[in-house]
Amino acid sequence: MKKLGELLLEQGKLTERDVERTLLAQDEMGGLFGQVLVRLGLVSELDVATAVSAQLGIQLLVADDYPEATVADIPVESGFLVSHCALPLSLTDSHAEFIAAVPQDPYLSKALTMALDRPVSLLLGLESEISQRLQEQMSGSDEDIVDEEGADPFAGQSDDEFIEHLKDLASEAPVIRLVNEIIHRALEMNASDIHLEPFDNGLHLRYRVDGVLQLYPEPPPLNLAAAISSRIKLLSKMNIAETRLPQDGRIMTRVKGHELDLRVSTIPTVHGESIVMRVLDRDSVRLSLSSMGFSADTLERYEELLSRPHGVLLVTGPTGSGKTTTLYASLSSLSSGSQKIITVEDPVEYQLPGINQIQVHPQIELSFARSLRAILRQDPDIIMIGEMRDTETAQIGVQSALTGHLVLSTLHTNTAASAVTRLEDMGIERYLITSALNGVLAQRLVRTLCEACRAPVPMDAAQAERAGLAEYFEHGPGTVYEAVGCEACQQTGFSGRTGIHELLLLDDSMHREIMSGADARELHAAARRNGMKTLYEDGLRKVALGVTSIAEVLRVTQDQSDAGDVNLADADTGLAGAPAG
Repeated sequence: MKKLGELLLEQGKLTERDVERTLLAQDEMGGLFGQVLVRLGLVSELDVATAVSAQLGIQLLVADDYPEATVADIPVESGFLVSHCALPLSLTDSHAEFIAAVPQDPYLSKALTMALDRPVSLLLGLESEISQRLQEQMSGSDEDIVDEEGADPFAGQSDDEFIEHLKDLASEAPVIRLVNEIIHRALEMNASDIHLEPFDNGLHLRYRVDGVLQLYPEPPPLNLAAAISSRIKLLSKMNIAETRLPQDGRIMTRVKGHELDLRVSTIPTVHGESIVMRVLDRDSVRLSLSSMGFSADTLERYEELLSRPHGVLLVTGPTGSGKTTTLYASLSSLSSGSQKIITVEDPVEYQLPGINQIQVHPQIELSFARSLRAILRQDPDIIMIGEMRDTETAQIGVQSALTGHLVLSTLHTNTAASAVTRLEDMGIERYLITSALNGVLAQRLVRTLCEACRAPVPMDAAQAERAGLAEYFEHGPGTVYEAVGCEACQQTGFSGRTGIHELLLLDDSMHREIMSGADARELHAAARRNGMKTLYEDGLRKVALGVTSIAEVLRVTQDQSDAGDVNLADADTGLAGAPAG
């Protein structure tokens, strides 16, 4: 069988230069060779369809050949027909006939056969004509849900031909509908992130729900990967023609009454662009320290640190552990009426009333350090630094604390004690650390058990002692719970998340340890002697309360040395094999 390009060359429809140009565009845009030819305007849709008909031996129908009344009521989702550009022509008890823009697609034929439970034959048609007939049958179904005003504000804003074609591709109704469905599904699943990843076996769609990635079983078709990528880039105001470099953008939209803020990141991979969208539902944000999962004693000590007039207070943990949300809740608990509060962030995630918030812009050299130097001339009482990323930022933050400001910030460290050594690594002298640092809060997020399906596991005294739970049961051995899974929690056994915390207070004894050159492990041991509860121990409190499971606490705190001593199999609770999701 001759290739489509060869057939069109023989017919004089193309030149060899046109073929080379189309192959390059196909690498960038994806899709079939004939579709790319049409989108580049090199050959008419009818010429391509005629050549494909001859190539595959499939009958070609144009709009004039369609029956006056095509089948409208069939047991196939209209969205499926639109996304695969297939129009039902006839339907009997023994056979069905469709016209499709890509009739050679084996997935389409198999899917229709299974859905209708009868043999299906596919004829070839022009994509534009099929789409028009489908739109006539489904009046109003092509409404843009993401942009609720109905217009696509991004179409036709570039004079460059290649970009124009990408925009046309991204503005097709099936692509718009797919992207909208992907975003809507994230809201329905209460997902924090959307991952669109191209691989050699297809396009993978995954959602991060309660901190764990879940593979969606019905991903978009691979041939729409480039179109979906272009659509998301248009919405997030990225350069849609740039596929070789990472890009960042933002989508502000309203879905089902919810204000959604999507932070979009793209990165090139060997199979195409991988896209991750961080989902922030502004309507579900709870900026209250009491809703963060603090134990009563930890919250009391943390609020005492917040009430101090000056010093540095750090929140540590890996990406996605809720550090920034805790800082926002901390600021919300402070009075912005009697105090001037300024933040420097990248990006500004929540807009707080009465607080001056600065967005870092590296492109114009507005860095954390440069913003902080300017902030000090604004007479602030409280400063929040989104992250201490470099030595200069850390030094200015410490100097600000020493000159009478309360400084809140985050660090990427695993434990509270290791934040001290991290500051040393960034060039902060020990005597400055002891003078400026008030305390360090380390935190993680653990999934909370689904109330509808959690299973009780009774424990006797010996089991509770071996599992480390004995001291957290108020009235002797009690009951803990493990995850099971039901429809309400999508078979994960968990619903929602809460925080576990480890608060390191820098008192005189800790100052002496720091000045003696103690490393992170020694500082951690000294803090425990002073009464600090570790992340794992705080997690066990919530296990005893039935909030989460031992398996979940172990999953989240497995980098903590304290958790490594617990042998759940010896405890014989049945939890050693508990699902982690």
